[in-house]
Amino acid sequence: MPPYLPDSGFDRVAAFYDPLAKLVYGRALLAAQQAALAVGLPAGAPRVLVIGGGTGWVLDEVLRQRPQAQVLYLEASPRMLARARRQVPAGASSQVEFRLGTEAALDPAERFEVIVTFFLLDLFEPGRLRQLVARLQQARQPNAPWLLADFATPRTWWQRGLLAAMYGFFRATTGISARSLPPIHQTLGGLGLRPVQEQRFFGGMVEAVVWQ
Repeated sequence: MPPYLPDSGFDRVAAFYDPLAKLVYGRALLAAQQAALAVGLPAGAPRVLVIGGGTGWVLDEVLRQRPQAQVLYLEASPRMLARARRQVPAGASSQVEFRLGTEAALDPAERFEVIVTFFLLDLFEPGRLRQLVARLQQARQPNAPWLLADFATPRTWWQRGLLAAMYGFFRATTGISARSLPPIHQTLGGLGLRPVQEQRFFGGMVEAVVWQ
């Protein structure tokens, strides 16, 4: 992967990522994201950081639920970012800033009233995960909710097999650093955050959690 475009490997799957996710998981991934947003978005016109949002479905949902929200959409894949731009509802373009890059592209002075990480934190090996969440914590306003939708520890043999196949596929196609599900809950807990709302989907394999 080119050093000037870190974490940009999802360019290779941008064209078919959403159909593939729906084929494998049905509506479970979307339902988890909707659930996290429904219970975790602050009222009014929050300043929202969406990082690693992929093709941008989440943008339409955030603005549907909070029409006055101001959103920074931070995405490392240029092709994913281009697709996300097309998701902005008519008349809302001034409310969304699109920025190419990782957490390193955040300005040191930027602060957000809600952090949104949907199916992002599972991509990184533990050391890189700790680095990522520590930087996001710096950008988080005190007591701001952190909305997580992601994979949970598998409970059955078929879930373990599906997760292993998923990691094998995405390591080969996108170059993600994780070989298996990293300790997401322990890492967020290490920042002093605690889960205040939790919902499970797809037989418990997919979760929506609001951390605060």
